[in-house]
Amino acid sequence: MFVLKNYKVKKLYPLLFVLFLIYWGCEDKTDDNTPEAVNDNQTEVTLWGVVYLIENTDSLDLSNNQLTGSIPSEIQNLSNLSYLNLGFNQLTGKIPPEIGSLTNLTYLSLSSNQLTGKIPPEIGSLTNLTYLSLSRNDLKSSIPSEIGNLTNLTKLYLYNNQLTGKIPSEIGSLTNLTKLYLYNNQLTDSIPSEIGNPTNLINVLNLELNELTGEIPSEIGNLSNLISLNLRFNELTGEIPSEIDNLTNLSSLKLDSNQLTGKIPSEINNLTNLTLLQIQNNQLTGEIPENICDLNINWSISSYFSISNNQFCPPYPSCIKDYVGEQDTTNCP
Repeated sequence: MFVLKNYKVKKLYPLLFVLFLIYWGCEDKTDDNTPEAVNDNQTEVTLWGVVYLIENTDSLDLSNNQLTGSIPSEIQNLSNLSYLNLGFNQLTGKIPPEIGSLTNLTYLSLSSNQLTGKIPPEIGSLTNLTYLSLSRNDLKSSIPSEIGNLTNLTKLYLYNNQLTGKIPSEIGSLTNLTKLYLYNNQLTDSIPSEIGNPTNLINVLNLELNELTGEIPSEIGNLSNLISLNLRFNELTGEIPSEIDNLTNLSSLKLDSNQLTGKIPSEINNLTNLTLLQIQNNQLTGEIPENICDLNINWSISSYFSISNNQFCPPYPSCIKDYVGEQDTTNCP
């Protein structure tokens, strides 16, 4: 009797094994379809009601789409992104520090929103960026020194915010820059001499409408390929550096509405491509060099040439004598 029972149990072993496999397979299949399993495997991300597959999403352009609310931290899961444009929406809140996880990004624009708070230092982790725009927001922090890690940047746009503090010297590490726009903020202190390091800065350096003080660094003369230099509406003092004559590709020079003193450098005639010169509303003195007439400027149009409200002394060069505007000649010989 004992032997018979043992024999029957042994015959059931294969059937029990098959039943176990069926149960295990069903359980595994069910788990694969649960939201938890999807999240664990990070196969998709939902942003503003749209589902994006992580593996297939390397470019995301949601600009001008009337997006509202904050930028969700979950955006960090789109690890294959190389292009992200959320510009021209109504996004609010802070820039999530998790955005620094998107290390494959080469292009990032969050411009023209209503973002507040600070520029997260984690943005310095995006070392593949060539384009970064955070302009036209309500950012109120200083520019983080970590910005200097973005050595592949060619274009940096931080204008029209409420950024404070000094321009970090680390900006001199951005040796591939071609455009730098920091205008219309509340930046203070002096312009760092390291600003002269990005010698490929071929288009525009615009720092206007800030609260910058101190002298214009002579190193600015290193930017020999610069086309436009705009430092107007600051609190800059001292003289116009003679090294400015190295900027032989310069077509536009705006230094007006500062507290600059001294003379116009005699080397100004080296700026053979200059077509716009705005130096009004300063405290510049002395005689204007005659060789200014060598420049190809339409002197009669004030939007191209203005030197009024300084302390320039006569006699004035023949090309500009009718266009000098009001001058305080009290201290002239």
